[in-house]
Amino acid sequence: MEYTLRKATQSDLDSILEIVNHAIANTTSIYDYDARTLEQQALIFETKKANGFPTFVIESNNEILGFGTYDTFRTKIGYRFTVEHSVYVKEGFAGKGIGALLLQKLIDTAKEENYHIMIGVIDASNENSIKFHERFGFQSMGILKEVGFKFDRWLDANLMTLKL
Repeated sequence: MEYTLRKATQSDLDSILEIVNHAIANTTSIYDYDARTLEQQALIFETKKANGFPTFVIESNNEILGFGTYDTFRTKIGYRFTVEHSVYVKEGFAGKGIGALLLQKLIDTAKEENYHIMIGVIDASNENSIKFHERFGFQSMGILKEVGFKFDRWLDANLMTLKL
């Protein structure tokens, strides 16, 4: 399967929304409860764009199979060289290299933009995602115990960092 990796556009938002809403409804990779609306997703996209943060998509045969982005880790000025990333792959397409292509593009872009640290906040029970990030050099900096609550249970977050 051939992939095209490119910057996301407004026309990709329906597909991005579908991927995000599946993750919200079915996983602990995102601690939101309620499905997003197209308007909410558009606002997120436009805000990132206005603040100079990228969103990339991977497509094949005109179908969006995943997306990745990063944004401010925290708003205090001292954190301005640190970004937090997100990578999501469409249901049924995990393990096909899509996430790896997206994460590598985010890392490369963050380096080009002179960021110093990239952070991933990963549900501590998501061993596949933790191992995936370790392959890129991310290191676990600690577990934030019971900081999330979803699906009627407390969730731990694994704080992982990569020095760019």
